[in-house]
Amino acid sequence: MALVSMTGFGRGEASAGGMKVEVELSSVNRKQFDLHFNLPKPLAAQEARLYELIHQAVPRGAISGSARISVSGKALRRYVSVDTDMAEAYMAQIAKTARGLGLKNDLTARTLVQLPEVVRFEAPEKDSSHVWPLMEKAVKQALKGLSAMKRREGQAIQKDLARRLKALHVLIQSIKRIAPKVAREYRLSLENRLRDGGFDLSKIDPQMLKDVAMFAERADISEEIVRLESHFNQGAELMRSHTPSGRSLDFLCQEMLREINTIGSKANNADITRHVIAFKAGLECIREQIQNVE
Repeated sequence: MALVSMTGFGRGEASAGGMKVEVELSSVNRKQFDLHFNLPKPLAAQEARLYELIHQAVPRGAISGSARISVSGKALRRYVSVDTDMAEAYMAQIAKTARGLGLKNDLTARTLVQLPEVVRFEAPEKDSSHVWPLMEKAVKQALKGLSAMKRREGQAIQKDLARRLKALHVLIQSIKRIAPKVAREYRLSLENRLRDGGFDLSKIDPQMLKDVAMFAERADISEEIVRLESHFNQGAELMRSHTPSGRSLDFLCQEMLREINTIGSKANNADITRHVIAFKAGLECIREQIQNVE
């Protein structure tokens, strides 16, 4: 099974040193590659690397993703700092002001830490060089899950397409059997009309033979049948291919539609017309399914 769906979901996570990165990816069908990733602002510098990493694994489709960074309690200590110089400056100025106003200098540690810029928390994700290795690992894990789901979905699509193509091939075989009778039936119909009109059929009018020959030439659909058979073979090869084949299959469906429309316009036969209508209906279902193929 070689077809891959464009629909899937994957999740990944990576942790080290008390920091954990969780990533979720989902994809739906789209003609081109389109990525929307909810990346934390401090990691905006890594957006190009993230785009390339995901695009290498997903050639086309609409991808939505998000990342969440969390830090455990002990690890948070590394990101909390006290600006001693700032604290001393506050203390000196507060003590001076208190003396000048004749107030008691009752500054406490609790009051001190509430002063602006004394205690600082440096968000861990701001250190993108430290976070990126975890982000990359989590994204790759999410892509692995996403790809596995897309392959499973692709297998189901391939089975369905194979069944539908087989049904179309049966219709073409029926048309092949009917086609040789069309010119003969036209001649018999023409002879019956002449007979009903009182004409002597023992003296065949050359013009009638010419009309029959011209009709047979116009109604000949052998070339269209040959091309359709070739398209069926190409479709089977594409579905066995190990490269993305959704666009090629979609183009092949357009060509099959063109050939069957030509057959419908040439064949002056109710049974062939009925088969053509059934073929076009089945082909439309196939085209809709192929829109989900990568």
